[in-house]
Amino acid sequence: MADAQPLSVRAQVVDRLADLVNSLHRGRPLRVAIDGPDAAGKTFLADEISEALADRGRPTIRASIDGFHRPRVERYRRGPDSPEGYYEDSFDYPALRRVLLDPLGPGGSRAYQTRAFDYRTDMPEHVQVLQASDEDVLLFDGVFLLRPELADVWDYRIFVSASFEETLRRARVRDSPLLGSADEVERRYRRRYIPGQKRYFAVARPTDIADVIVENTDPTRPRLRT
Repeated sequence: MADAQPLSVRAQVVDRLADLVNSLHRGRPLRVAIDGPDAAGKTFLADEISEALADRGRPTIRASIDGFHRPRVERYRRGPDSPEGYYEDSFDYPALRRVLLDPLGPGGSRAYQTRAFDYRTDMPEHVQVLQASDEDVLLFDGVFLLRPELADVWDYRIFVSASFEETLRRARVRDSPLLGSADEVERRYRRRYIPGQKRYFAVARPTDIADVIVENTDPTRPRLRT
C-alpha cells in the first residue's frame, strides 16, 4: 500500500477548525460565525469546515448573510457608494435573529429558516421551516457578523482575514459579471466596501472578540491565530 500523502497546509487548518468546533457541545444547536471582509474566503472555508464536520459525523446547517439583505431602497438610501450605508443599512438583523439565530439558541424552538430575502428579485423569500437537532452546527458566513447587535449570539467566532488589496484582486475576478467590469468592481470597493469594512473594524473591533483568526491572504497556506 502506498504511503498516505501528507495533508496540505490548508487541509491541516480546516481539520484543526473542524476539531475545535466539534469539541463544543451545548445541549442545543451550535451557532458558528464565519466573519471577514468581502472576498476574504469565508464561504469557501465554511463549506470546507462543513465537509470536515460531516466526516466526523457532526451534522451541519449552512446559511449566509446573503439571505438576509434589506430591500434595495433601504440598502442604498444613503447612496450607492456610501460606506456608512453599507455598514448600517445592508442587512436585516432582526429577521436573522427571529428566523434563525434565536430559534437555535437557548430556549429556542429549533424551528428555523436559512433565508428571508432574495436580493436578486428584491423580494421576501419564503423558504421551508426546518427542525434542528441538538447536535447540529450552524455554519453562518458573512460580513459584519461580530457587530454589537450580533456578537453575543454566537457560540464560536471565526474571523477570516486577508489584506484589502488581495480581497480587491479576488473581487475584480469574482464580481465583474455582477457589476459589469473589473474597473467598476474596483471603484465600488474603494468607495463603499473597503471603507465600510474599515468602519466596522473601528466600531466593532471584530478581531479582538473572535475565538480564532484565519489569516487567508494566501489561501494555499492559511495560518491560525487564537
